[in-house]
Amino acid sequence: MGTSLDHVMIVGGDEGDWEAMTPARWDDLIDELGRGVAEAGGRWLTMRPYGAPSGGPGTRWTREVGHDLVAIVDSTADGRVAFASAVARIPGGGEVDEKRVAEALYEPAVGEPDLIVILGPADHLPPSLVWELAYGELVYSARPFESLDRALLDEALRAFARRDRRFGGLSPS
Repeated sequence: MGTSLDHVMIVGGDEGDWEAMTPARWDDLIDELGRGVAEAGGRWLTMRPYGAPSGGPGTRWTREVGHDLVAIVDSTADGRVAFASAVARIPGGGEVDEKRVAEALYEPAVGEPDLIVILGPADHLPPSLVWELAYGELVYSARPFESLDRALLDEALRAFARRDRRFGGLSPS
């Protein structure tokens, strides 16, 4: 069927997995996955951990991959903390609505994730996801974080392309 893709989020690993990644391995992984997302038409790649939350907001950094994609790596493992931090970043005096929360949560990305790839069991939702579950398409993989690579991303992109996104609506029948 095919559907448009702008923003991909990958959720996997815990704090230990993330800390074990060397800067060179992060660079290689972001380049590899970023190229895959860009080739599928995406402009944004966000990565978050799956594992148990430590309580506070994690570190967050962004990096351009080529000319067409920005990667956002956010180590905040607790979606409630990420949500509260995003709301706190909204300038005072304005109305706090869905659009402003989403802008604060995903900046510099424009818009919520279209595809969320979850490295973990299909019968659990990662604690790092709170807001993202409303409209994102979920693709689960039982593979461990250490095996995250372009082939896994390509499998998820193919699954996404076969879906008919209706955002809660019904197909005409």
